[in-house]
Amino acid sequence: MMILPLFFAIHSLSPAVADIDFFVGTYTVGQASKGIYRVGLNPETGALSEPVLAAEAVNPSYLAIDRTGRHLYAVNESGRGQVIAYSVEPNLNLRELNAQGTHGDSPCHLSVAPGGKTVLVANYGSGNVTRFPINVDGSLDRSDGEFQNHGGGPNHDRQEGPHMHMIFGTQTGRFVYACDLGTDEVLAFPFSRATGAPSFANPRRNKANAGAGPRHAVMDAKGRYLYVNNEMQSSVSVFAVNDNAGELREIQTITSLPENYAGRTNTTAEIAIHPTGKWLYVSNRGHDSIAEYAVGAGGRLKLLDVFRLTIHEPRGFAIDPTGRWLVAGGQHSNNLASMEIDQKTGLLEAEKAVIHMPAPVCVLFAKN
Repeated sequence: MMILPLFFAIHSLSPAVADIDFFVGTYTVGQASKGIYRVGLNPETGALSEPVLAAEAVNPSYLAIDRTGRHLYAVNESGRGQVIAYSVEPNLNLRELNAQGTHGDSPCHLSVAPGGKTVLVANYGSGNVTRFPINVDGSLDRSDGEFQNHGGGPNHDRQEGPHMHMIFGTQTGRFVYACDLGTDEVLAFPFSRATGAPSFANPRRNKANAGAGPRHAVMDAKGRYLYVNNEMQSSVSVFAVNDNAGELREIQTITSLPENYAGRTNTTAEIAIHPTGKWLYVSNRGHDSIAEYAVGAGGRLKLLDVFRLTIHEPRGFAIDPTGRWLVAGGQHSNNLASMEIDQKTGLLEAEKAVIHMPAPVCVLFAKN
């Protein structure tokens, strides 16, 4: 007769499953948001905790974290923008260390370069990229280099000049790649392991399809293929990578929309590859969906499905470190949604949780 009560006593003492924490970057100008927030994801149920303000900031629209998880960096996307350095405190609040001007307009993306010595920033409005040495305490020194792109594209409304939209280093550490939406290029800058920074002199210029508007990119774990989402043509281009020369050879371009889509204008936003490397995901704004692809032989993609969301304008999303959950932000519906990823098929299942979150545009998982 004592077995059943004893079972319940032991069960009640089982430790609660710890949330997987993530940060959310937002737009604040004209919005209810005040800056960068932190949220918890229940890894068993997909439930999302109430957002808590981690740091006040103006338009922190993109976030990056260093490999230690102790320092976080954010752009201030406005006019003559800034890049801000934070210390990640034990409670995941953010303590500002310092800020530097980005030497450009409307910075929209940043990353920590391989080796953790440099922060790289893409300035959309002015079409240039800049680099910032990281000090020992995680703060940023003044910019010690920049590259100004020139040119345009066939879409006169969107491509009247260069618009750098992303800059990131690769796993191999040989090159840093930058997507320019305005010139339809993916530029490759040689990277020095010794200095921990790219050289901005004479980049290799890899052309995307005319009018495509390359926005964001992700590389497979072995550095063989680069996947670029084309914002203005609602597609993904697959490039074979020669990482000894920074050369990209296009092998496929595939739509991000369902067949016969006849809705209003659509633009892609974020792209991510699953930790297993088996699947790739791209968000659609307009169709309000996530395109789901299988990664096949030779890096080629197969469109599995286009998962419709209840949230609107999914500008940013991220996959949690376990590969089980995808969290997306609805910029115009002011909410966050979590979806489970089927570990056999890679397909997204019904939204498990939707919570209020003002103007979310970037999701970044913490490193615990």
